[in-house]
Amino acid sequence: MWLTKDDFRIKAENFDLSNGLNILRIICGLFLFPHVAGKFAAGAVSAATAGFFAKAGFHPPEVWVVIAAASETAAGIALVLGICTRFAALGATALLLFAVYALQVVKGFGWTWNTGGYEYPVFWAITSLAVAIEAWKVHLAKAKPRVGAVPASAAA
Repeated sequence: MWLTKDDFRIKAENFDLSNGLNILRIICGLFLFPHVAGKFAAGAVSAATAGFFAKAGFHPPEVWVVIAAASETAAGIALVLGICTRFAALGATALLLFAVYALQVVKGFGWTWNTGGYEYPVFWAITSLAVAIEAWKVHLAKAKPRVGAVPASAAA
């Protein structure tokens, strides 16, 4: 199954910080929130952000800013809480790749983040993709018995 009730459960194991993947997942989610806040000023869409979205070809820009902020918020919350992780991490990857695309359209090629390049969103896209891959591996391992595995009832 693609989605199960278990995907929506907040579990204590999601916050076990001795598991490095949990730390990575939580940080991937937390690092989305400042970008949500940065899209708004005085309770409205930031004019600078709307201008950037317009230059990148997203019209009407204000609508796309709200869509981006809502998507970043949803992915961030899901990643922090560990719910629907494989889909949230894929969503975060897609969002970050859109950011790379927008930076390329508006500013042209540039790598280092401190000069307006896309090093930062590429790094977080790869990191989010790694979280998604690991979450899918866990999901598939639970969903499908391994070939040659002895059922628990037969092992007793």
